[in-house]
Amino acid sequence: MASPTITDLTDRARDIFRLVVEDYLASGQPVGSKALAQSGAVNLSPASIRSVLSELEILGLLAAPHTSAGRMPTESGLRMFVDGIMQVAEPTAEERATIERKLSAPGPIESALEKTSAMLSEISGAAGMVMVPRREPRLAQMRLVALDERRALAVLVGEDGGIENRVLDIGDGLSPADLVEAGNYVTAQLAGRTLAEAARAMQAEIASGRSALGEAARHLVEAGIATWSEDAARRPVLIVRGASNLLDESALTDIERVRSLIDDLENKQSVAELLESAREAESARIFIGAENRLFALSGSSVIASPYRDREGRVVGVLGVIGPTRLNYARVVPIVDFTARSLGRIIG
Repeated sequence: MASPTITDLTDRARDIFRLVVEDYLASGQPVGSKALAQSGAVNLSPASIRSVLSELEILGLLAAPHTSAGRMPTESGLRMFVDGIMQVAEPTAEERATIERKLSAPGPIESALEKTSAMLSEISGAAGMVMVPRREPRLAQMRLVALDERRALAVLVGEDGGIENRVLDIGDGLSPADLVEAGNYVTAQLAGRTLAEAARAMQAEIASGRSALGEAARHLVEAGIATWSEDAARRPVLIVRGASNLLDESALTDIERVRSLIDDLENKQSVAELLESAREAESARIFIGAENRLFALSGSSVIASPYRDREGRVVGVLGVIGPTRLNYARVVPIVDFTARSLGRIIG
């Protein structure tokens, strides 16, 4: 049977469905007909409400965890609610000011990314995630330092002050002077370029015979280019903070689900690939439970939004992950606003 749409529901069924979902997302507990009747939100008897709840259960939008319990939304029900009923609550002026103040504090971009992940976790009560921008730093200098007869350390200094070290296999017959010559040549070629850009320029110059490098230094540069320009995907690309938030009171009754989720988060490459699928989105994307294979077993939801630099280019993705009963109406606009704020900061 095809999944029902919001237009398939009567006004009465839509109102009761919305109340069940909102109450469940707020409390994490199944919602019963008696509680709905006593709330005064619907002018129906408990018996009439039970009849509507049964209809919604037949449609696959609600489920009862056990006999005599109230109802809770299924993943299909949550998807319908998010797409057709939910009214988002925009961040308050205080929340916006807090986010911008924390992100604009002085420090390197890595610090802003750490703060972003921690802040998303704090606001959502779930785990915050930020993908590091897939953008190589522009480099200012490189030095080569001998470690032993066959290995050297390449020290790469970025224009932003960041430092990265890489070990190279240099083979035999290289003197300290050869290392200095190769280091000076690479530094001259960097000149504000990324490592990949500098590598292409060096390859072209060496191939054309224009390079004034000595034989030993030339071989070192040629051998090192591939190592220096390794794909950034081999570096850690994901910052996760607040995983302990996933161990709330409800987790004690479903410890296997939480253990599965923690295991999923340990596989950062797979989580990063999931976030990657949100790179082209105009705003936040919501993945609910089994809609994504990675989190199908743990029954978790992911809210992810791309962040862009000042030229409008997507440089990364951030978001939160938690149980499917996340407060979507509050968290979705928070994630979107944080993405816009981070994009303004990273330039």
